[in-house]
Amino acid sequence: MPSVTPDDRAWPPVLKARWLTQTFVHWPYPPEKIQAVLPQGLVVDRYDEMAWVTLTPFLMADVRPPGVPPAPKFTTFPETNLRTYVHGPNGRDGVWMLSIEVASAMMLAAGRVVGAPYHLGDLSLLEHGGNIVYAGTRRGGAPGYHLVIRPGERIRPSDRDIWLTSRWRAYTRRLGVLIETPVEHEPWPLSSGVIEQESETLVSAAGLPAPAGDPVVHFSEGVQDVRVGGPRPLLGHRAEDTDAPPGRPGRGAGRTAP
Repeated sequence: MPSVTPDDRAWPPVLKARWLTQTFVHWPYPPEKIQAVLPQGLVVDRYDEMAWVTLTPFLMADVRPPGVPPAPKFTTFPETNLRTYVHGPNGRDGVWMLSIEVASAMMLAAGRVVGAPYHLGDLSLLEHGGNIVYAGTRRGGAPGYHLVIRPGERIRPSDRDIWLTSRWRAYTRRLGVLIETPVEHEPWPLSSGVIEQESETLVSAAGLPAPAGDPVVHFSEGVQDVRVGGPRPLLGHRAEDTDAPPGRPGRGAGRTAP
């Protein structure tokens, strides 16, 4: 069960960063819709019998290897993740990235080493009249998103809030092998949030139907001490659909969750 503190150490870290001005927009989905876009070896995770997909734009700040001083011009930039929640072949919970939009070519190159679905884009994040405005378009003109959120009051996280936000590993695949990457940071300081404007085409680009119903929304000022551990290949657990692009169905898709 996800918890507010890490259940594993990201040690030794290979990257350090701050994640700031972060919004989480969560939509429920039928589990079979999500299972259909997962590679073999991952099983959809559920809360209240539903799978969930989360759009989360934020500012990646001071990202660098340990011991290297930040250079803000190059190490601070917007990023936006579209993710879902899974159990790995070892039973540990984590996230599967359906897509990652990033405004840094350096981060794009680093992420693709472990098979993360990074895409270079033109992204922006600004504060205006008490609202946070996020926008981005993938290079080439599509897909993209525009989100205006008004942060609310600090909340005491419920079990569902923790389940949706506090995940401590990401799964990716490279050359047919699933990879587990641990992450460690302090607990999220969470607030409520109200969406003032929202449009996006990232979900459909990931091979999913459009979200239905009102999302669950969280806002966080961010976390200051993020440590990303070294990727761990899960040898013996091959993601066989190596010809399928990230977020698309491949061999082994469509299995039912236990």
